[in-house]
Amino acid sequence: MLDRVIYRAAVPKDAADQGEVFYHAVMQGAAGYYSLAQREAWVSALPREASAWAARQMFYPTLVAVCDRRCVGFVELDLEGERIETLYVWPSLNHRGVGSRLLDYAEVTMREEGVTRLGIEASLMLAPGLEKRGWQRLDEEWVERQGQRLTRVRLEKTLT
Repeated sequence: MLDRVIYRAAVPKDAADQGEVFYHAVMQGAAGYYSLAQREAWVSALPREASAWAARQMFYPTLVAVCDRRCVGFVELDLEGERIETLYVWPSLNHRGVGSRLLDYAEVTMREEGVTRLGIEASLMLAPGLEKRGWQRLDEEWVERQGQRLTRVRLEKTLT
């Protein structure tokens, strides 16, 4: 199946799938790291509607992983902030290289834009994998969503 995954820049027709990938990555993928109340608060921060994700594509260059014409993962880039805004993969594809390939694609894109230090605020689920890929842990912080405290990890990577 992974041999059918292609990586490319997002287009508006990917937006509906992005909303679903986000929702399921948080609700299912992060289940072992955050409580149900925390995950529900997290997904409430961004709507599932395609129009919201299409609008985000205008603010954040978005790279997608597509299988059988469906978005199964994506990464949003904040060029001005020199950081990765989001990275989500369909839960059943976790630990199969989709997220790693999206990260590789993001790093190349950011390097081409002249970025030398790339940052991210990663979930407790994502942070250990990033550290294995050479990202440096700066600190832990939390963000509040609907009265729930969500811990996240600030990381940085030097792009050479």
